[in-house]
Amino acid sequence: MNLDSIFKKALNLVPINLEEGLFLYYKASTGDLIFIANALRQKLVPGKEVGWIIDRNVNITNVCFSQCKFCNFCRKKNNEEAYVTTISEYIEKIDELYALGGDQLLIQGGMNPDLGLSFYTDLFRNLKDLYPSIKLHALGPPEIVYLSKKEGLSVAQVLSKLQNAGLDSLPGAGAEILSDRVRKIVSPGKATVKEWIGVMKEAHIMKIPTSATMMFGHIETKEEILNHLILLRDLQDQKPSGGHGFITFIPWPFHFKGTILSETHGIHKMVTGLTYIRTLAMARIILNNIINIQTSVLTVGKDTAMITLHGGANDFGSIMIEENVVSAAGGGNRYNADEIKAIIKEAGFIPKRRNQKYESVSD
Repeated sequence: MNLDSIFKKALNLVPINLEEGLFLYYKASTGDLIFIANALRQKLVPGKEVGWIIDRNVNITNVCFSQCKFCNFCRKKNNEEAYVTTISEYIEKIDELYALGGDQLLIQGGMNPDLGLSFYTDLFRNLKDLYPSIKLHALGPPEIVYLSKKEGLSVAQVLSKLQNAGLDSLPGAGAEILSDRVRKIVSPGKATVKEWIGVMKEAHIMKIPTSATMMFGHIETKEEILNHLILLRDLQDQKPSGGHGFITFIPWPFHFKGTILSETHGIHKMVTGLTYIRTLAMARIILNNIINIQTSVLTVGKDTAMITLHGGANDFGSIMIEENVVSAAGGGNRYNADEIKAIIKEAGFIPKRRNQKYESVSD
């Protein structure tokens, strides 16, 4: 095994295996990884354009029985800080979103035991009645699995009911690391790897656009990181002809401040910029069938994010009008539309506003 042969495979869009991925990660220089990742970016997304979007993240509720060890945001249902967002609050938030030129709502929240499927379908229909043009990028595999079990319905039935109520696309939330060893420690109340993959597979069959994520930099191994990427690539290979599959992949580092996971496992250092750059480049090299890779400027900041645009990333994400979960753990580098466009230009690229399907829209 040698670097040149693996690079040649990657550049010819031949899938590399776990052993080859580990060899690359430990043996290749950062410069080589950036170079190969950028070459693959140019094969899959030619040119100098970098996407960005105006959307808003609204948390449906902060009540969640999962109590993930990396999350400072959730509350138990009897906590005095517990809430469920009201329609009047949605209206205020969406009006602000529209005033800024956006039309997509990222709706997520905890697995609140008091909220069943009818709550979500009623909410989606209500929002679509009030704002017919709003795009709902909502929930995620853990919520779908939870609702399936709660209602005694199949995953396909839950997705169908949500889609009929107005669901436009499904975020890749709750992936963390797709390793049951890791998940049993950091998020034992959430979907297993098999369940998470199963939801996304069903969504792809139903041609619901989805995204994929990875939260790393805590208790996972490098092998588990790369296996996470390979699982996503293998699932993407199964998407039906004409389906969307995973439209994008977003890796982001664990923010430890005040989290139970930090206290129980002694995690007191952030993922370095260098590690993030190498990890994103590896994602581009392994994910040869996922077209878009979004850098997480929210969690890594301007300078690191700009470098990743030269090392595999082709998207800068959202202006993030509102974000609560990462911010609660000490993260959150927010920029307005003009700032995002200026940063993309500073990095040597052309900003191009897009929608959730990565279709270009006018500024």
